[in-house]
Amino acid sequence: MTNKPDRSGPCILAGFALAAMLACTTPSASAHEANKRVAEANALATTDAVSRPAPQTTRRAVARAEKGPYYVDFRARTAASWGHAFVWYGKTSERAVEVAGLTPAGDTWAYVLGHLTWVPAETGASYGDLDPDYLTANYRVYLNEADAKRVFAYIKKLQANSPVWNAETTNCTGFIGDIAEYMGLKVPYRWQRPENFVNSLKEMNGGRQMVRLSTE
Repeated sequence: MTNKPDRSGPCILAGFALAAMLACTTPSASAHEANKRVAEANALATTDAVSRPAPQTTRRAVARAEKGPYYVDFRARTAASWGHAFVWYGKTSERAVEVAGLTPAGDTWAYVLGHLTWVPAETGASYGDLDPDYLTANYRVYLNEADAKRVFAYIKKLQANSPVWNAETTNCTGFIGDIAEYMGLKVPYRWQRPENFVNSLKEMNGGRQMVRLSTE
């Protein structure tokens, strides 16, 4: 998703310096910061419900219930360069959310090296994933309980089986694209800006809010 630097000496130094300034992802926070993010998530998970007025008619109440008690929220946020794509998922009646995404593990150097080769990856929340000020796009899809169990188990499996990150081949949009594909959604071209990917995902699926997995 990012042009590789020229191999000549001066350009390599310049490219590395620029990449260091424009790191796409920030290393995962400490345990203390992680606890802070969970607390923030508890509040943010209810933003949608709090911002909407109570249903005025029985018809509207039924329509809301049909969305399903569980959800996967495909999200994109800003960063110094390309941005980042990830998912929130959980139960609509609970305040806590879980976060899954693919980022390079370690410091800025891991991000720079990840444009040349594969580097170790992390698949949990990264800095900024829970801050609404960074959000650039989102597409929330609802699930019933049976389907949610399958999708959530798939997300956990995908996290466990995603040990490396590479800017051009194994990146964040590819990661959430795998989740969308498993859910039966139409998936756009994956190697594009996270914001464009999420918006295209929503558009290609007609903004549908309820997903039902096919019977195995």
